[in-house]
Amino acid sequence: MGTKQFGGSPEDADLRRADSLAREIFSDVANKWALLIIEALGERTLRFSELRNEIEGISHKMLTQNLRMLERNGLVERTVHPVVPPRVEYVLTEPGQALRVTIDGLCDWTHRYLGHIETSRHRFDA
Repeated sequence: MGTKQFGGSPEDADLRRADSLAREIFSDVANKWALLIIEALGERTLRFSELRNEIEGISHKMLTQNLRMLERNGLVERTVHPVVPPRVEYVLTEPGQALRVTIDGLCDWTHRYLGHIETSRHRFDA
């Protein structure tokens, strides 16, 4: 699986600029629900109800909104099967899989430093 680079102006890629496309994309995907959806999908294809069961605490509305946003950004592919009732499945695209590698790193970091962070929070809150 190769990495594809897409064109665009340097301004669009500059996270420091308030009007950059990169900042808009970063804002979209850097929320807990989007991260959890990407992590839950992994290398699997899941239906809406399966995703909702995988992510404890997510509402129907939040799952819908985040799936639409991820689809809009090309990170998730939605397939509707023409059956009654309609069967809708979600899978990560190539860019979604690439982002998942980064999210896996964030998950690993969280597991590695959870004890340290918990200790710091107790000390700070005391």
